[in-house]
Amino acid sequence: MRELSLTNSRLDKRYDIQKRLGQGSYAEIFLARDVLASHNSPHNLVVIKALNVFLQNDLDPDLERTLVENFQNEAIALDRVRHPNIISRLGHGTSRDLAGTLFHYIVLEYLAGGDLQKASRDEKLSLGTCVKYIEQVCAGLRHAHRHGVIHRDIKPHNLLLTKDRETVKIADFGVARIHQNDAPITRVGTNVYAPPEHSPLHVANDGGGARPAALTPAADIYSLAKSVYTLITGEAPRFYSGHQITDLPLAARGKEWAPDLLQVLKKATSDDPDQRHQSVDEFWSDLEPVRRISAEQEAMPDLRAKLSSSPQPHVSKGYTPLAPQQPRFDTSRELKLKNPLNEQNARVTVSITDVPPTADSFKAVERVEDYWPTPQPEHAEVPDTESFGPLPELRRKNHRVLRKAAVFTISLALFAGVLYGTSAYLRGVGILPQISNPFAEQTGHANTDINLRPDPSVNNDPIGLVTRNSRVRIVKIQNNWYQVDILEQGRPRDQQLPTTRGWLNGKYIDLD
Repeated sequence: MRELSLTNSRLDKRYDIQKRLGQGSYAEIFLARDVLASHNSPHNLVVIKALNVFLQNDLDPDLERTLVENFQNEAIALDRVRHPNIISRLGHGTSRDLAGTLFHYIVLEYLAGGDLQKASRDEKLSLGTCVKYIEQVCAGLRHAHRHGVIHRDIKPHNLLLTKDRETVKIADFGVARIHQNDAPITRVGTNVYAPPEHSPLHVANDGGGARPAALTPAADIYSLAKSVYTLITGEAPRFYSGHQITDLPLAARGKEWAPDLLQVLKKATSDDPDQRHQSVDEFWSDLEPVRRISAEQEAMPDLRAKLSSSPQPHVSKGYTPLAPQQPRFDTSRELKLKNPLNEQNARVTVSITDVPPTADSFKAVERVEDYWPTPQPEHAEVPDTESFGPLPELRRKNHRVLRKAAVFTISLALFAGVLYGTSAYLRGVGILPQISNPFAEQTGHANTDINLRPDPSVNNDPIGLVTRNSRVRIVKIQNNWYQVDILEQGRPRDQQLPTTRGWLNGKYIDLD
């Protein structure tokens, strides 16, 4: 067993590793500070998930290839299901630790609010808070299923909260199924929350001879229901490990919502996958009686939105639908054949103590020799300075050249700033058209009739009405508001919109 040596180091000239958060069978998790991010950025702190194929002693070329492929598939899955309620991948890389061990890593957003397992254990959450979190988990899981990804390990421990505890995101897609032709994997999930057809206990009891069941969204629905049980009752369903939920804890049985909740959980945790809810929308719809009671208890003014037919996402600060460049990881053997120390894809991690505590510490280290200079021969000859001409004159010429280059650079920067400011002003007053992001392809549908507004608030006069089932393209996100282009109205309107661009509240948009 060989853990990575990354504590108190700078990774990839950008991430200062602060502490180790934990490890799995073949991966280690670290908390790091992004030195290129601003102090107020929501991604000032990030999580580094590092693949360490040397954590176990059973490594062989085939196993390593499988581990690298699975690690890359996790990054692909996160990018495919990018959503406000799914943890975002921020980057990736390949590097060596302080001991020279080669490893791959992906950068994830850091969710400082902890997980729902801890939240439900530390305090009794209100029914309204539970329903709010459940809706966001359902929104993220629904989005994943619609893009062909099955998580396979939904549990409260993998449902993480933002620092303000307003947004929950699904994490850990390490065992997710992202291809329809992937072979079923039985040994996945956690005993308490895994469906019986994929439970490790089920395999052990059958001596490993049971045929794995097909992977369908019903497997995630089962785990989701067990997680809902934990969140609302405050107790883990250990008594029902691998079995259908048939009752609630004694303290919850007398609650107004208990009979309706139990009916939903019974169906969702049926031993037969075909008897469960077959989609998140179906599960969410069956929860309507519980949601209605929650809304009435909290005197929700917008009861219609609370009882919507599909779960609505919640957008936290810093979310963007645009994914970073997709990684292509190689095995250590392939990287060694490429001599990664001379290539950009495998950088050298350095100790933070080796980085000068000045502004220069934020500059990139372009070569290994910048930190480990090449030793000189003991009797190296001293070059004849006269053969290079008068050194003072050479320095003066260099200074003049540098001075001219600096003046040119500053002038160019000022000109670019003036040009940008002018174009921004002209776009603001409507003389020039707004420039939208050509890569933002996120679309959605309005789940109800909703007013189109000129800015992201309700303190203005609406531009017009966007009808239910209207198709929109997301241009920009601000808090929980979407700036959209109206691609197609849900039904014909006598009065046409004066503009096809405006702002809609995100809870009324179902993302595609």
